[in-house]
Amino acid sequence: MATAGKVIKCKAAVAWEAGKPLSIEEVEVAPPQAMEVRVKILYTALCHTDVYFWEAKGQTPVFPRILGHEAGGIVESVGEGVTELVPGDHVLPVFTGECKDCAHCKSEESNLCDLLRINVDRGVMIGDGQSRFTIGGKPIFHFVGTSTFSEYTVIHVGCLAKINPEAPLDKVCVLSCGISTGLGATLNVAKPKKGSTVAIFGLGAVGLAAMEGAKMAGASRIIGVDLNPAKYEQAKKFGCTDFVNPKDHTKPVQEVLIEMTNGGVDRAVECTGHVDAMISAFECVHDGWGVAVLVDVPHKEAVFKTHPMNFLNERTLKGTFFGNYKPRTDLPEVVEMYMRKELDVEKFITHSVPFSQINTAFDLMLKGEGLRCVMRMDE
Repeated sequence: MATAGKVIKCKAAVAWEAGKPLSIEEVEVAPPQAMEVRVKILYTALCHTDVYFWEAKGQTPVFPRILGHEAGGIVESVGEGVTELVPGDHVLPVFTGECKDCAHCKSEESNLCDLLRINVDRGVMIGDGQSRFTIGGKPIFHFVGTSTFSEYTVIHVGCLAKINPEAPLDKVCVLSCGISTGLGATLNVAKPKKGSTVAIFGLGAVGLAAMEGAKMAGASRIIGVDLNPAKYEQAKKFGCTDFVNPKDHTKPVQEVLIEMTNGGVDRAVECTGHVDAMISAFECVHDGWGVAVLVDVPHKEAVFKTHPMNFLNERTLKGTFFGNYKPRTDLPEVVEMYMRKELDVEKFITHSVPFSQINTAFDLMLKGEGLRCVMRMDE
């Protein structure tokens, strides 16, 4: 492309400080360096992680910053050493990566790349420790290696999944984070058998994706657990057959679920990040074969407490990161599941706004309205 090797000036939504509305600015985006790719973002969605680090209440504040990590785009140019991608390829940026060389990448059991594992505090590229974004010569920091709230961004090649160019980017962009995380937690880690009973704790986008996975696996009973009764109606579209609100009961919710299911559920997937829900998810699975999977990130001081007999009675507790999907190897196949109509992505997308209205997307998420808001870069 004509822009290859040159600085590109484009629009980006900059977070100047914690909790303040994002500001649409003209930024300079430098060309990609070795093993980097410059991507033209066409659609980007808002994920709760973006809001969490924008609020910066419990982590190191890194500002000014370009947030965003759930998106779809087209390769504009590639840096030295990049052989897997060429200009024009359709890609999904991912907040974690796959270098294909480390022990984790070579393991069939792990997707925790040593080189490109998520780093929420780093605001620069790993190659040279510099930012590729500037405004008037002053650096603007990156976010989890993606920074998709910009018309152009620079990303390490290991954090880009090359996908089918026929796949509509305005739909499959949401597969680059939360939906794949929940879906994979069920399909790849919990692995419910056909006809089994599955409990899903937390019915946000990730929890509903986990629920969709249970439905796809053929679970006959899917119990949604959430403190908000309004979530049940929406969850029915994702296969929810029963709903439990812990606030409606005087006894612990794990006891309620054990009574409902004659001894416990076969699988439980926890998507709230609250340690009490994590303990409940583990303690509600059936002895002998029950498996509980933890998906969401708890508070840094959280402690998981349960009696060792729960393990000795043959219950299994597992954790997962990004649904155990390797970004470059596995994500293209998740997109193909959508293309084969095995996975319905549209029902996760409840709002769509032009990129200039990005603060509206933040407002919707802060109010708890909808699941995913997709923003169109080209207005």
